Amino acid sequence: MSPLTARVEALLFAAAEPVNPAALAQAAGVSEAEVGLALSELTSHLEQEAHGFALAAVAGGYQLLTRREHAEAVTALLQRRRPPLSRASLETLAVIVFRQPVTRAEVDDLRGVRSEGALLTLVERGLVAEVGRDAGPGRPMRYGTTRRFLEHFGLRDLTDLDAAKAALAARAAEAETPPG
Repeated sequence: MSPLTARVEALLFAAAEPVNPAALAQAAGVSEAEVGLALSELTSHLEQEAHGFALAAVAGGYQLLTRREHAEAVTALLQRRRPPLSRASLETLAVIVFRQPVTRAEVDDLRGVRSEGALLTLVERGLVAEVGRDAGPGRPMRYGTTRRFLEHFGLRDLTDLDAAKAALAARAAEAETPPG
């Protein structure tokens, strides 16, 4: 691995969030083109060797992430202090993800129950945020996902959700098909 690739790896390792190529180039004192080559070399290196992490394009930048096969062990070590999202919060998040920007009243209508508490939890965790106001009566707040949401779920951008929707639809179709 080249010295620049090692430097880029160190920068990504130290970063708490995804880092875009321009920021990597500035920190490393090189051009973005050189960073691009270093990212390619790092990706190849991590894929060829048995490493505990991988390089991922996430939320407009790059981040070193734990490989899925090691996630359970890492979680056990860190012993998450935050409880997982409740079913109500996950339902609310799903509505926001696929209908954004959306008002709380629209979420309530789709879920058939009040979503105020779940919405507050999602805002506190930084997964959703206020993204503007509706033009309707009272000008209610509209909500959408955040960069933190992309990071949390390992998505490059919201277009990655299209693939997830297709996969979920395929699984649902398989589940509805009686065994033959």
